Amino acid sequence: MLLGTVLGLQAALASVAPIEAVTISPLFRQAFICGEHPEGELEWPGDALGTDCLVTGGIDPRSPVGFARTFRTDGMRNEDWYGWGAEVLAPFDGEVIRVVANDVVNPPGRFGKPPAAMLMFRRDDGVVVVYGHVAGVRVAAGERVSAGQVVALVGNNGMSRSPHIHVGALRGDTPLQIRWDLRAMGRLQRGE
Repeated sequence: MLLGTVLGLQAALASVAPIEAVTISPLFRQAFICGEHPEGELEWPGDALGTDCLVTGGIDPRSPVGFARTFRTDGMRNEDWYGWGAEVLAPFDGEVIRVVANDVVNPPGRFGKPPAAMLMFRRDDGVVVVYGHVAGVRVAAGERVSAGQVVALVGNNGMSRSPHIHVGALRGDTPLQIRWDLRAMGRLQRGE
């Protein structure tokens, strides 16, 4: 009986495909943190397995201890957030395939109405990356971009409560888990 249970469990585990991942260039020049959306939380492939990323700051370099923060003061104004208006960088060399505008700016703490302003990029191998809640878009659909190129600024629009960028990735209808190119991130943060 135990052998049957073990074999059944092995068969069930073998039928579950591993989550595919994609490594992309850093989103910002500054340090940032991301909160990931686990499988099943959001359904649309550009949202599923996505991540919400915020620029951090507020660490006193003279202090031996300290924690990064996402906003100054009480965070009740967009301008209080370290990421507000920060430059957003292209995820890879590829093409901008869609631009959606939403000029409504949400006050922190309150959701706006969809859609979020967004950019969609396609890499030559078919991987698509979506950036949501952007502002100050600096590219157009059909334009080629290079990894690390400034493509927009951090906004707070659509279904968003704070200045951040939602990042989603997919290949066809399959959502991909996002990994950051940590070598490129180190070079950016060292100013190289």
